[in-house]
Amino acid sequence: MNFTNLIIIVVALNTTLGYAQNKTTDYKNQRWTTIANKMPSDWYGSEEAKLVAENVLFTQKKIGGWEKNKNYHHPLSESEKENYRNNRNNIGATFDNGATITELKFLAKVYAKLKDDRYKIAFTKGLNYIFSAQYSNGGWPQFFPPRKGSVAYSGHITYNDYAMVNIMKFLKEIWTDNEEYASLQLSNNIIEKVKNSYYKGIQCFLDTQITYKGKLAVWCAQHDSVTLAPTKARSYELPSFSGSESVGIVQMLMEIDNPSKEVIDSVNGAVEWFTNNKIDGIKIVTEIQSDGKKDRIVVADSYAPPLWGRFYDLDTSTIFFCSRDGIKRKSLAEISHERRNGYSWYTNAPQKVLKIYPEWLAKNKLAKD
Repeated sequence: MNFTNLIIIVVALNTTLGYAQNKTTDYKNQRWTTIANKMPSDWYGSEEAKLVAENVLFTQKKIGGWEKNKNYHHPLSESEKENYRNNRNNIGATFDNGATITELKFLAKVYAKLKDDRYKIAFTKGLNYIFSAQYSNGGWPQFFPPRKGSVAYSGHITYNDYAMVNIMKFLKEIWTDNEEYASLQLSNNIIEKVKNSYYKGIQCFLDTQITYKGKLAVWCAQHDSVTLAPTKARSYELPSFSGSESVGIVQMLMEIDNPSKEVIDSVNGAVEWFTNNKIDGIKIVTEIQSDGKKDRIVVADSYAPPLWGRFYDLDTSTIFFCSRDGIKRKSLAEISHERRNGYSWYTNAPQKVLKIYPEWLAKNKLAKD
């Protein structure tokens, strides 16, 4: 072995050892979603994972869910612990931004490695929270119990940011024998409740799909929990066809084996709407203004891939934009700098559906009958 090869081997070993060490010492610098779902399998049996699990157990609301946007892998100060103790019974558990589902997935992973019964008890409590939060029509609100006052929209059936889709994916993973949940050995009764909850959710998707000019179209980002009609959330999130949130719903419907005619019609209607409402010949770029601020603008580009708007008018199926005043405007340039640059107004997500649609159509031979 020559000197050069020896150096290469030593460097490689140091890199590998350094990486392994960093995986344990630097976990606090990761995002919570990374810690909960994407660490190496063995890490979930580590001392670090035990410490994180204690925080997850401690912060679970009495009702069974968790708050959003919390770094549960960071040490809790005494004041934070006191705050959690004092507010354990208060409103705040949610499915928004992946909350509750993320924590439940983490608990399943650490239970598989450590077999601490407290993790399974907390997991089961979280499942019961999901069951309790589901409306009789199959939908889930953003928060349960819903918040009040200016944030009462948290009680709407929420497709925004894929809140309900995330719940549905989680439930499907459990009842389709996903190995991550096998060690929990959930009872047949619980598995049956999971399946029933999932299928009620599928029916809610079908029942809330909007019709446009006599044809099935897509969905709004949120629907009224009683009437199922498209409804408003924040001031700039008006009732509309959603070019973004509808994608996750269609993808879930396309995953159903041996779909019913109702499911087939639903997918075909959504795909037709996506096809008819794509926007060609533009792209979104960020420019630097004279004052140094960044600003998003729309520019012409005949080679750009298709885009879709986040919101389309329910009467005309034309794209619109809003500032916080809630007034519809026809272009991105017409709304405030703050909303123009602080929100996603265009998406390419429907392309995912259009890409797999031909294969789905071939698999379901009666889809166009």
